[in-house]
This record gives sequence, C-alpha cells and structure tokens, in this order.
Amino acid sequence: MRRVVFNQKGGVGKSTITCNLAAISAQQGKRTLVVDLDPQGNSTQYLLGAGGENLDATLADFFDQTLNFKLNPRDTEEFVVASPFAGLHVMPSHPQLEELQGKLESRYKIYKLRDALEELAKDFDCVYIDTPPALNFFTRSALIAADACLIPFDCDEFSRKALYSLLENVQEIKADHNRGLQVEGIVVNQFLPRASLPQKVVQELIDEGLPVLQPYLSASVKIKESHEQARPMIHLDPRHKLSQEFVALHDTLVRKYGT
Repeated sequence: MRRVVFNQKGGVGKSTITCNLAAISAQQGKRTLVVDLDPQGNSTQYLLGAGGENLDATLADFFDQTLNFKLNPRDTEEFVVASPFAGLHVMPSHPQLEELQGKLESRYKIYKLRDALEELAKDFDCVYIDTPPALNFFTRSALIAADACLIPFDCDEFSRKALYSLLENVQEIKADHNRGLQVEGIVVNQFLPRASLPQKVVQELIDEGLPVLQPYLSASVKIKESHEQARPMIHLDPRHKLSQEFVALHDTLVRKYGT
C-alpha cells in the first residue's frame, strides 16, 4: 500500500502525520518506508535526527542519477536508510531536490518514483510519501506513484476553500496518469474541540459529503517535543492522547483499506 500525504498549503502537518502513521505501521510489524520528497526534509529530520545529516545517498542522488548516464548506477535499495525504529526505513530528502526540479520536469522523469517504488515493493508492506506544499514535479510524481491520498486539514477557512482545487488536481492526475488513485480521506489536524470555528468548518466538510476521517487529531504542544527529540509520538509517549488518536486513525485506515 502506497499512501501520499498531500496538501498544497504549508503548515498543515504533512510530515507529522506521515511519520507518526508510518511509525505505528512499523511498530505493528509491517515493513514500512517513508519517502521524503520535500526539499525541507522535515520527515527525514524527524525520523533520522542527527543521522539524517551527511548521508551517502538521498533522493537528490536518486533523481540526479535519472538525469545522467552512469556506467555503474546505484540500485534503488541503496537510497533507503534504516531509521532507529525497528521496521521503519526512509528514502531521505536533500535541499538539492529544489535545484533538480526544473531539469526533471523538462526531461519528463515523472514516472521514475513510481518505477522505483515498484522495484522496492517486495521489501515493504507500506509506503508513506511526504510531499512539499505545492503542486509541482515531486507532488505529481508522488500522486502518480501512490495507491491512495491522505489530505491533512487544519480547520482553517482558507484551507477549506483551497480543498476543492486540491481535490480537482488529484482527480486530474487520476484521470491522466493513475486510474487506481483514491482519495483515502481528509485528516483533521490540530483540532480544538471547544472552539466553535473548527467544529463549524469540519461539519461543513461532512455536510458536503467529503470523506472526513475519524478520529480528529488534537492540537498539542507535545508534538513539538516529539519533533525536537526525533521520536514519533508512539515512541515518545504512547499513552498520550495524541498518540492514541494516531493509533486510532491508523487502525481506521487498516479497517477501511486492509493495510
């Protein structure tokens, strides 16, 4: 199962959701891979910590290899790095991805990620793909490579308005490049149950028939500690309310989609 976590808006929790769901998947015994396509590398830093610096092979090296003929190209699995957490691996990001984007787009390398993940299919049960906050070469590559799309939503009126164009973009890629792509659901993040606006905005999504997933993820300062220590919530504090919400969300996806 390959999931892309995608929203064109920044600051909605893509990396947090990607890494925490992946960590739970791995903890439950599934061979899990996180693919970090965002040049900012938040998922890479979150899961690898200091180990994410000065890596020998990153996704920038992978994509650069597709642009240049090499006598002895690296195998795809050489771009996969083990995290400190059992069963959880990362294809790490690098800032150079930003520079490569124009060349990759002009040379139409849009299917290379899909091909790479198909090569790795025998090694992993679940793949989670983190994306930059834009509809660009990397997000299109991810949507083409994925089976399903999770959309983080941060209970903001601007986010609600942007949601419709985002869904149109996903449907366009589905029609043109990836007929099997499904919108798995909208993940409500940083939810404040006692505030009226978040409740109102989320209820509007439900009333419009959009696939809003349960449970909602609470706003919590604990997530900042999780980022700082490079330990997903299930490893930092498994009894915390937010950890339990991530587990329940993961289990919802498993029940609905089988993995």
